[in-house]
Amino acid sequence: MLSITKPTLVLNSDICRGNIRQLARKAREAGVLFRPHFKTHQSAEIGEWFRNEGVSSITVASVTMARYFAQHGWNDITIAFPVNLLEINWINNLAASVHLNLLIESAETARFIASNLTSECGFFIKIDTGYHRTGIEFSKIRLIEEVLKSAAGPLLKFKGFLVHSGNTYHAGSREEISRIQSFTADKLLHLKKHFIYQYPDILLSVGDTPSCSQLPVSEGMDEIRPGNFVFFDIMQFGLGSCALSDIAVALVCPVVAMHLNRREAVIYGGAVHLSKEQTLLLPDPDPVFGLVVPWDESGWDTGTLLGKVKALSQEHGVVSLTQAGCNLKPGDKVAVLPVHSCLTVSAMKRYYTLAGEVIETLTV
Repeated sequence: MLSITKPTLVLNSDICRGNIRQLARKAREAGVLFRPHFKTHQSAEIGEWFRNEGVSSITVASVTMARYFAQHGWNDITIAFPVNLLEINWINNLAASVHLNLLIESAETARFIASNLTSECGFFIKIDTGYHRTGIEFSKIRLIEEVLKSAAGPLLKFKGFLVHSGNTYHAGSREEISRIQSFTADKLLHLKKHFIYQYPDILLSVGDTPSCSQLPVSEGMDEIRPGNFVFFDIMQFGLGSCALSDIAVALVCPVVAMHLNRREAVIYGGAVHLSKEQTLLLPDPDPVFGLVVPWDESGWDTGTLLGKVKALSQEHGVVSLTQAGCNLKPGDKVAVLPVHSCLTVSAMKRYYTLAGEVIETLTV
């Protein structure tokens, strides 16, 4: 049983395993490779829950994360982040022991990697189909050709094109998510058609939780790489990717003050625990930093809303209370469903299961 006295990240392992099982089944039924992104959970133990569902290929966000999961038996790893040339020695160490894929989006990087690799390594070209964070714009065929030419060599092997449609996170409806997914698939298929004769084994890799959780996999895609689905969060709830009951983690926080004249509570749980990520839950025009629900030793109850976190400072969370929340008092504990579970995990570093077991994560 958990004895909680300070902000504590709690994991409902049954919900988490169910989320994993559902996406693994969806990928199998679609006939695509399931290469989940492990940046959300960052845990070797939770990684084993994926392995139990037949997963053998994973995505990570950094060389450090790749090293961590390689040390725990994963040997088919894509680092879905533009190559940091300063880590070439670690990249070579990894490539010598696992099947490693890198992300490349410039001829300069391709030349450097091709010239400095000491073991065989795959690479994907990162394509931008509308998110505009990173990657080569899908229409820049000559630049893609230049990258491929610069990567030529005995050890660097072209695997295909990779997209993260992060713009789905800003979509206003399921229909908009569908339009983004269709547009991305169309542009990737056009690229594949252009390069297929020179590279007959091209793979098309996509992955964002809103489209992967809500929509069928687009025809012609070869692998999906969602990550956030393992826990979900308030942002995904707002996008329609999950129900509140599908959220597998919550930050349990003590109530430290009540201000009923303002219909507010203060909790011990702030930006250093939740991050300052915020989202809108329409039609409410004000941003939220988390939703507050009841907590007891058996878990949290998403059927009753006690309030929303309206403001965060370093250790404080200010909660705008519902009528039910006005019954709280100092010393009570509440559960905060996070806006962005990936950032909350990074901040907290470990989970406690409802049975009180500790699950550690990657620490740098």
